[in-house]
Amino acid sequence: MTLDDNGDAAIALDDVAVTLGGRKIVENLSFAVAKGDFVAILGPNGAGKTTLLKLLLGLVAPSRGTVSVLGRAPRRGDRNIGYAPQHRVLETDLALRARDVVGFGLDGDRWGIGFGSKKRDRLIDAALKEVDALQFGNASVGHLSGGEQQRLLIAQALITDPKVLLLDEPLSNLDINHSAEIVALLEDVAKKRGVTVMLVSHDINPLLPAANRVLYLARGHSAIGTPHEIITSETLSRLYGANVEVVRSGEHVFVIGAEV
Repeated sequence: MTLDDNGDAAIALDDVAVTLGGRKIVENLSFAVAKGDFVAILGPNGAGKTTLLKLLLGLVAPSRGTVSVLGRAPRRGDRNIGYAPQHRVLETDLALRARDVVGFGLDGDRWGIGFGSKKRDRLIDAALKEVDALQFGNASVGHLSGGEQQRLLIAQALITDPKVLLLDEPLSNLDINHSAEIVALLEDVAKKRGVTVMLVSHDINPLLPAANRVLYLARGHSAIGTPHEIITSETLSRLYGANVEVVRSGEHVFVIGAEV
């Protein structure tokens, strides 16, 4: 695959390998993601899921191959890329307000004069409203639930009006109901904005209503396609190099075997 073949792609990787600390994280990684795709990134711990997001953010350079995001090489601080990192539930004595966390998406990465206060407040209010968090915008972030805190990280990632949204395990530490709420929110945002979403998760089930593609990473290799194409015994057994069984029960998918 060449990048020229994917001129309309939001994201394209061609024969990419990443080696960190002498350890090969991924190799022969080639795929393209169309504008507007909602991609679930799956795989075992250490498979390179977070490393892939760092590649797209320009925080890690490939040891081989070419990476393109929105038609150009990734660069740090690209406001066309929204990013919600992994989060842990914050301490109750944290003094930050919810709106302060969202505002970091505008100017948290630089010193000096940024947006004027009135414009800044309008942008923060709009982002809070979009994720249904305006009602607790002035609350202490440490007193919010995990699901409410996750909404703030999504608002922070959306506040610069990005074309690509990268999320690193936004469903971790959430129960089933809150996971479903966050997925529904992201699906709605993606459709309204036409934004391309790449979301790291350990479980495909909460994402089945929203994800139209799955990127599965294992043992340095990858496979991409629709959920029904990728989450199969044959495909996962090939990726893991061991017998993996996929069982479907109703609307749920269970993966058994290897390191899953």
